[in-house]
Amino acid sequence: MHGEYIVISPYKPSTTLKNILATNCAVLNVCDDVRVFAGALTGRRPWQLLQADQVPGYRLADALGHKELKLVNVEDDLVRPQLFLEVVQEYQHKPFQGFNRAQAAVIELAVLVSRLKRLPMEKIRQEMAYLQIAIDKTAGDRELQAWKWLIEAVNNHEAILNHENLA
Repeated sequence: MHGEYIVISPYKPSTTLKNILATNCAVLNVCDDVRVFAGALTGRRPWQLLQADQVPGYRLADALGHKELKLVNVEDDLVRPQLFLEVVQEYQHKPFQGFNRAQAAVIELAVLVSRLKRLPMEKIRQEMAYLQIAIDKTAGDRELQAWKWLIEAVNNHEAILNHENLA
């Protein structure tokens, strides 16, 4: 938040930046289903969408809450422009209970997966081993599914690196 505005800074180029500039709006979802985080990174979409009420866009059907936003200002930048968005409508569908250890572990692995090209594989594997403890102790079906998708992404990335090193 920046005063009364929500500010996001998507990278150039990115789908997020392209979409917001094309439509002058966005929908911000609040969710606790970690498959959304994992799915966004791995190309899986295990969620249903509903039409937003006040802006031309969609929201997650199972969102805990969402905000419908209108773009009011753009501060351009070569790498990450700042988009200032005004809240047009805000909804609270269910209360947020917090993330359990497994959900937090999935989110941490999702961050690592988003940085696969920038972090050494040794660092990623070390972090994964530590995060696996929380998965083993507290994961439910959703967390296990999301974890599997992210592990698959790491393994695929590592296989590509190994193939390139052999070539």
